[in-house]
Amino acid sequence: MKIICIGRNYAAHIAELNNEVPERPVIFMKPSTALLKDNKDFFYPDFTHDLHYEAELVLKISKQGKHIEREFAHRYYEEVTVGVDFTARDLQSELKGKGLPWEKAKAFDQSAVIGSWKKWKDLQESSNIRFSLDKNGQTVQEAESRLMITDFAGMIAEVSQYFTLQAGDLLFTGTPAGVGPVQKGDVLSGKLEGEEVFRFRIC
Repeated sequence: MKIICIGRNYAAHIAELNNEVPERPVIFMKPSTALLKDNKDFFYPDFTHDLHYEAELVLKISKQGKHIEREFAHRYYEEVTVGVDFTARDLQSELKGKGLPWEKAKAFDQSAVIGSWKKWKDLQESSNIRFSLDKNGQTVQEAESRLMITDFAGMIAEVSQYFTLQAGDLLFTGTPAGVGPVQKGDVLSGKLEGEEVFRFRIC
């Protein structure tokens, strides 16, 4: 199982971080050791002092595929949830400033949180999915999938040109505006179409 992530996929988020709009999807990966599920506590790592949440829709790949065409992309996923792509923002900025890879800031242990899965066929409006993230009971991020720069089909088509997709792989599809820091004691909860799919504490 691999975790594939798409960066800079919402215009408002690109603007809030003063990044350039990419010509093609930005792709990076996390190892399986980054996965955190079942509402387990997240332990704040000691190598950062500026840890940020980034809520995202996450697709679970349902079968193997390579060089998948857009028109067939919908055949390769059946479930969706909300996740958190944790980012050590200070470490990321330092590494990017030196022109170095920034996996250490994105792919560390527990940095890919996922909630409970929902069947695609059970969603009332699968063409435009709503999701949100609350921190300590207040909504800090909310968006709809229609606001993505690259849609689900486009992401799968692009990623599968480079990496063979396998059943069980996870695709983090990018975060909207509203990212921000967390501290020990914070509680994060994610909702998909208004239904809570995860709730966990920062320790």
